[in-house]
Amino acid sequence: MRDSSRLRAVSLAVLVASAVSASGAKARADADCYYSLPQVFGAALRYLRADLGYEVTEKDPDAAYLLFRYRVPGDPKREVAGSIEIIRLDRKVRIFVKVPQMPQLHEQLLRDGLLKKLSQEYGEAPRPVPEKPKAPAPDAGSDSNPR
Repeated sequence: MRDSSRLRAVSLAVLVASAVSASGAKARADADCYYSLPQVFGAALRYLRADLGYEVTEKDPDAAYLLFRYRVPGDPKREVAGSIEIIRLDRKVRIFVKVPQMPQLHEQLLRDGLLKKLSQEYGEAPRPVPEKPKAPAPDAGSDSNPR
């Protein structure tokens, strides 16, 4: 009886630990927008440095990422690592904001602030132009030449 109770307790602990680690791995805030990658990168850099006064520890416009020191609100002496990554997808750009040591709310606030800055600096983001429907391909299964 003791072994089955111990096994249940260990199983429960493993389940809780995996749930906690899985939810931590997903912690980030992302957004899609239709500004150009250079516009988003430049606005992100100005937002972090000028607007928020954060130290940008590393930046690479070609790889489109910024690493910075995030000042924890309410504890100005405490700083944690954060990052903004920008990825070009077909006709849009995806922004990922990560501050892994903080709750996701902090990432969401940074993301929303960056999107607001983009709108203030560049106006409303252009909307994507819908693609024209492609002409249907000839049916490959039909054979016009009888054998």
